[in-house]
Amino acid sequence: MPSSVSTPTKERTEDAVPVRPPAPARSLRRGLGGWASVAWFLVPALVLFLVFVLAPIAVAVYTAFFKWGGIGPMDDFVGFENYAKLFDDEVFLGDLGRGLYLIALSITVQLPFALFTAVLLNQRLRGRAVYRMLFFAPYILSEVVTAVLFTMIFLPGDGMADHLAGALGLEWLQGKWLADPSTVMPTLFVVMTWKYFGFHMMLFLAGLQSIPGEILEAASIDGAGAWQRFRHVTLPLLGPTIRISAFLSIIGAIQLFDLVWVMTAGGPNHSSETMAISMFQFGFKRYQVGYASAISVVLFMISLVFSLFYQRYVLRRDLSGAVTSGGGR
Repeated sequence: MPSSVSTPTKERTEDAVPVRPPAPARSLRRGLGGWASVAWFLVPALVLFLVFVLAPIAVAVYTAFFKWGGIGPMDDFVGFENYAKLFDDEVFLGDLGRGLYLIALSITVQLPFALFTAVLLNQRLRGRAVYRMLFFAPYILSEVVTAVLFTMIFLPGDGMADHLAGALGLEWLQGKWLADPSTVMPTLFVVMTWKYFGFHMMLFLAGLQSIPGEILEAASIDGAGAWQRFRHVTLPLLGPTIRISAFLSIIGAIQLFDLVWVMTAGGPNHSSETMAISMFQFGFKRYQVGYASAISVVLFMISLVFSLFYQRYVLRRDLSGAVTSGGGR
């Protein structure tokens, strides 16, 4: 009788349904650890930004709707009265005009002077490192130290500026530098230029050194002179640096405070007052905190709107490609 032989059953692989294996626990822990590292560095910065930037802005916006002296509860709600009063105030309108004055001089005088100096120091000059250090050194000084220094220089009678004016036959300027409404703003602008032009000079110098020398050599071979190379090659390639420098200069002029406060405190007769000076005067000297908050909100909105407009229409070409979406695709 033949013995029965058991034959192994073949698995039908075509009937098997593939199942995706679960994510390994190690990869999951690695992902959670990456997010924990991001949160560890990001949360403290967000807390500081919330406490020291967003919260003061919200408090200022809220306080601007009240007539409040800084002490006691805020129970005198006046709505937009502080803003209406603000734009009827000749002193505040003068602050806006003085801000535009400083902006215009910064763009037309300070930045071209810084660019001219940077072009000179980009040449092969003996001791150019020393010149760069000397021109940049004033920017390292604080605004208060600079203001005290030039207050002594423009001191009526004994100041170095009066002695220099007398030696040059400009006796009509003696004693008027910071004391006359017609000369105080130009004098402050001279101090601003001395303080900040070195910073812009270094920006331009870095931009000049980033321009490939082969491009300038090719232009020279094609017959372009020094001015033509500067006009048609250097300036276009230096455009992003110039635009950033102009942006920083304008924002700095809008928010100018320390230098003016120490030198003139906004005088004489409000002729050197800025929006930041007015905000400080009303908030800490006259105890009109609601009105000062309205000034701060307007100052913030001017800076914000200008920054957004400048980024949207001026820096758009420079920023295109700097920010990508979809993982860089």
